[in-house]
Amino acid sequence: MLILFNKPFNVLCQFTDKLGRKTLSDFIKIKNVYPAGRLDYDSEGLVILTDDGRLQSKISNPKYKFPKRYWVQVEGEISIDAINKLRQGILLKDGITKPALVEIIKEPLIWERIPPIRERKNIPTSWIELTIFEGRNRQVRRMTAAVGFPTLRLIRYSIGEWKLGNLQPGEFRILN
Repeated sequence: MLILFNKPFNVLCQFTDKLGRKTLSDFIKIKNVYPAGRLDYDSEGLVILTDDGRLQSKISNPKYKFPKRYWVQVEGEISIDAINKLRQGILLKDGITKPALVEIIKEPLIWERIPPIRERKNIPTSWIELTIFEGRNRQVRRMTAAVGFPTLRLIRYSIGEWKLGNLQPGEFRILN
């Protein structure tokens, strides 16, 4: 079984939480499925769940290089210089990232986030589509911060061939 889930903002990518925060179990009542990889509590978008341990491991393991595509809203008008640095790889505390695919995009037609991002009257925001081929902890956020454009909103749109499509936050689709 394969499930595509649109994880809402401020939901843990696990089924239990001792602190009482929302988890996958608040949305998915199917037994014996587990997330293939993680998505941060403060990020939104595609999470794949499966009951197939081999597939779960393959999707999660960076050696299989499943590309992960994100829509990223950053603070400020992102520069071509910053885009080029992201394309080359960024030096982070845990080493240099693999080169990313990056494009400046118009704001995607997506749901409103609850709560909304913080807005600053005198500081514009911009959107990029960023594809990575690894999955370090908070990697996208650390990459954009390293080039001077902190992430305000992060939505994973696809993992490999699987896409979020028109799933709204909290919705899932079972694939055969």
